[in-house]
This record gives sequence, C-alpha cells and structure tokens, in this order.
Amino acid sequence: MIARVLIAFALLALITHTLVRPFVIPSGSMEPTLMTGDRVFAKIVGVDGDQLRRGDIVVFGHGATWADATLDEPDPVADALRHVGDVLGTGPSHRSHTVKRVIGLPGEKVSCCDTRGRLLVDGKPLDEPYVKNNLPMATGSECDSSTPSARCFDEITVPAGSYLVLGDNRANSADSVAGCRGAAGPTCEPRFVRFDQVVGTLGWRWWPLPPGSAERS
Repeated sequence: MIARVLIAFALLALITHTLVRPFVIPSGSMEPTLMTGDRVFAKIVGVDGDQLRRGDIVVFGHGATWADATLDEPDPVADALRHVGDVLGTGPSHRSHTVKRVIGLPGEKVSCCDTRGRLLVDGKPLDEPYVKNNLPMATGSECDSSTPSARCFDEITVPAGSYLVLGDNRANSADSVAGCRGAAGPTCEPRFVRFDQVVGTLGWRWWPLPPGSAERS
C-alpha cells in the first residue's frame, strides 16, 4: 500500500514538473481571456524561459513580491505542507503564481501610447484584439498632455534575461507597468519576469467547460 502511494506521488511530481501543471486563475487581470476561478493547465514540456514569444500567456512563480524567489512561512506545519507542494507541483507551495501576457522581449523598448492610444514596442504599434477593458484616454488626456491618461507610460527597456508582461484587463491589472502609468517619469519602477521564474505557458482551460460541451458529450 505504502509503495503504491509513493509511486502515485512520484508519478504526480513527474507530470507536474515536466508535462503540465494545474492552476486556478486568482484574479480578473486577464479578463475576458481568463476569468477569476478558471481552472487551467500550464504546459511545462518544451518551455524554456528564453524561448517565449510575444503574446504568450505565461505562468510565473515568485514570493511576496515579484523580486522574491519564495514565500516565507513561519509556521513549521504549514512550511512542511508547502515543501510537499513544492515536490508534487500542486497545492500550497513556497511560491505564489501569477498569469500574464508577454509583451516585451529582452532588449525591446515598450511605451504607451501613440495618438490612437496603442501600445508601442520599439516604436511600432501593437495590435491587441484581446484587450477589451483598457484604461480611458479622453480628449485632453493624451500622453503628451499636461494631464496624461493613466494608460500612458514612458519608454521602458526590457533588461536581458527578462520579460515585460501585462494583463489583458488593462484597467485592473497589477502588471509590469502598474507603477509607471500616468507617465510617472523618473519615479517609474517597472517589474519584470526573469527567465528562471517561468513555470510554463497556458495550455488549456479545463473548467468551466465551453458552452455547449455538455450537450455534445
């Protein structure tokens, strides 16, 4: 019996560290692409931190802040459970996980916005059909005005070994440029996702089921 349990745990750990890993979407920052509470699988297999492409939806791990590698857990019992989660790849662990979309690749310059309110990567506007709820940009709040929209942010260069990531729900996303919006200038403190933080890319949503799937089954 014990041997079977150990084998089951070993197989689970192998799957979640090399193939796919389950996650629950914790917030509305990726709406409408992903909704709060959606159950998804992240693809681990074949995902190298330095091989992501713009537009990839990525799951990355971090501690209390994006810069921290792990979470501190003072309670010894809870800490032990987190160690189990680290090994199994599911349940509580020493890392929080966040889901965002890759926008800026290493060395690229990202800014917002052009005269039509579009995001710029290396000076070229980015087509983003997945953004349905952007920050408002009313007449008189253009990025070169004295009172720029909160959508605006000055040019940010993505450092080597990192990505700039944004949520699809721009009006409600604590992402790479959350501290830079409104053209914060010298006070801007962007956050980046390092290659070694990448867990995987979005594979598929398994719950809730797509509309009509029950009728087809």
